[in-house]
Amino acid sequence: MLDKDADQTASNTALDKAAPGQSNAMDIDLASPKYYISRELSWLSFNERVLHEALDPRTPMLERLKFLAIFSSNLDEFFMVRVAGIKKQIEAKVNRRTADGRTPPDHLQAIGQKLRPTFAKQQDCFLQVINQLRSHGIHLLDYDELNSKQVTYLQTYFEEQIFPVLTPLAVDPGHPFPYISNLSLNLAVVVRETDSEETHFARIKVPKVLPRFIQLPKSLQPENTVWAAVPLEQVIGTNLPFLFPGMVVEDYYTFRITRNADLSVEEDDADDLMLALEQELRKRRLGGSLVRIELQANTSADVRETLLSEMDLTEDDIYEVTGLIGLADLITLMGLPLPELKDPDWAAIIPSPWHGINRDDAEGEGDDVFSIIRRRDRLVHHPYISFAATVQQFITQAAADPDVLTIKMTLYRTSGDSPIINALISAAENGKQVVALVELKARFDEENNINWARTLEKAGVHVVYGLIGLKTHTKVSLVVRKEHDGIRRYVHIGTGNYNPKTARLYTDLGLLSCREELGADLTDLFNYLTGYSRQKAYRQLLIAPITLRERMLALIHQEITYGAEGRIIAKMNSLVDPGIIQALYQASQAGVSIDLIIRGICCLTPGVEGVSENIRVISIIGRFLEHSRIFYFHNGGNEQFYIGSADWMPRNLDRRVEAVVPIVAPHLQRELTELLEICLTDNRQAWLMQSDGTYIQCQPVADEPINSTHQRLMQRTKGANAY
Repeated sequence: MLDKDADQTASNTALDKAAPGQSNAMDIDLASPKYYISRELSWLSFNERVLHEALDPRTPMLERLKFLAIFSSNLDEFFMVRVAGIKKQIEAKVNRRTADGRTPPDHLQAIGQKLRPTFAKQQDCFLQVINQLRSHGIHLLDYDELNSKQVTYLQTYFEEQIFPVLTPLAVDPGHPFPYISNLSLNLAVVVRETDSEETHFARIKVPKVLPRFIQLPKSLQPENTVWAAVPLEQVIGTNLPFLFPGMVVEDYYTFRITRNADLSVEEDDADDLMLALEQELRKRRLGGSLVRIELQANTSADVRETLLSEMDLTEDDIYEVTGLIGLADLITLMGLPLPELKDPDWAAIIPSPWHGINRDDAEGEGDDVFSIIRRRDRLVHHPYISFAATVQQFITQAAADPDVLTIKMTLYRTSGDSPIINALISAAENGKQVVALVELKARFDEENNINWARTLEKAGVHVVYGLIGLKTHTKVSLVVRKEHDGIRRYVHIGTGNYNPKTARLYTDLGLLSCREELGADLTDLFNYLTGYSRQKAYRQLLIAPITLRERMLALIHQEITYGAEGRIIAKMNSLVDPGIIQALYQASQAGVSIDLIIRGICCLTPGVEGVSENIRVISIIGRFLEHSRIFYFHNGGNEQFYIGSADWMPRNLDRRVEAVVPIVAPHLQRELTELLEICLTDNRQAWLMQSDGTYIQCQPVADEPINSTHQRLMQRTKGANAY
């Protein structure tokens, strides 16, 4: 199956269990910072790979705008959470070094040095793409490009639609500097009296209730135009005299600030976690401490100094913008009816066994979800396989089935109009026992989850919020059904959230099974999550924070005993955990061949002689976000496959409830084998990590066909007739 390269010649000598941080095969300190890459810098490298999709001329034009928007949105969250956390450490005088040897001040300095050139590259890319889109009839215009009729139209639009919404705020001894909310776009305005040279400062918030881009009517658009618009802030800026009658408007500059948006809830002290979180959410709406200001590049020195002084920021906190501030808003252009400028539409496939599912036939003829699962374990791979026709159908059919007694689920993130939630409500109304573990602390989904929790509780669903000190990140469902031969338990264990919207964008795997051991394990897990169970052992599942770390380390050390015959392949979002990394280094030193498919953060350094020369790391970036986690161990030919919700990060292994499930059915192991081999032979979307932490995009050699993971998997799924 997943054999090693034919020319692999590493030693067959097994590596005995080493002391932490040391290999007894070589006198090398595997805990040395030189063998670890900064988590923050690795994340910035990931976002650079996202940006490259916008720079790559092979990417369709509107998709390039989409990747610019994703890059910008990613960066906003990075500052709100990661940079904000580093700044809090600096304020608290925390000087603890991370595995790569950096202190918080070191990280902050390194982030700025690495990010600023990339930030400038994003702005250049934006201007380039916007100019190229004009040949396709898409015009994002600057105000100085408009003719007199267009200016007149926008002036009228301003007076009627924008002017009534605006609130200019003066800054002087009688008017303190206003509070600037998180991620708000603002105008810093300089005005003066007509008979004076003294200038005054005012701030205007660009309202989020208005569209970011003001579209011109068809009659005023350039010839052969599909869409033409002007940024809202330019429409406001050009019409400022209406807001300051009797004053002279000297100039205006656009700026945007970013605040700490990470919630901090002391669960041990909270009598009611939901109420405590709601209070924190109210604080987030205002925003925490400032961590960044994006500033128009030509901002005058006086305005620059005023902004920094009033908001207690430094020059290091400034990120200058030459184009448009807040490029995440470009995602709205993906709604334009121009399919030729986008990736071809993809309609998820319904596998043939699921075609005959009886959904509405009152006579009960045809298959149902349960008979399909009873025949054999099923592996579903979204977005290639339909989420609605498989996982969602599993829950909705269970809700309506009179033989179903109980439904239990974990909900980490779900959509605003979730059919899953509606199915749980319907099941409770049908008299079934329904348990939903809603993770209130899912970052940036806290408010949504609070609303769902209240809705479910009102419908009679037993809602629990998990364990103190742990996030419940696992993606599992348990359905208990009364059948002719007794009680049977059906399970879904996956790598992704129960969210129909992200199931169209994220690649995730899920196992549907009625294996008794899995049903028993999930019963124990839900008892652990909802009651006072202190379950310490599970039959099949690997559960964090109980057994997952120990078992993953044991599986890595198992390969070490096979030396050069050992083989590990691991696919995940992030690899950060120092203990896992040291074990992988030890395995490499023993000759084990290791392939890591890691989309985002990777703190391991590959290709270092004597340490990691047998480790290869690739990252796959493309039209779908790689989210599935797969773990493969050769085990002397008795291959072991696992999928689950956990990355190899301290938070997943130690501070979250996660579930990883073994895939034992041979036909499903073959599916995973083919999936991993497709990823490992990618020469279009894959990036190869170098030993200095940089990445090189893989390219096809002469006469080699293009192997794009997502394209190949779409084609493969279309041709498959069973799962």
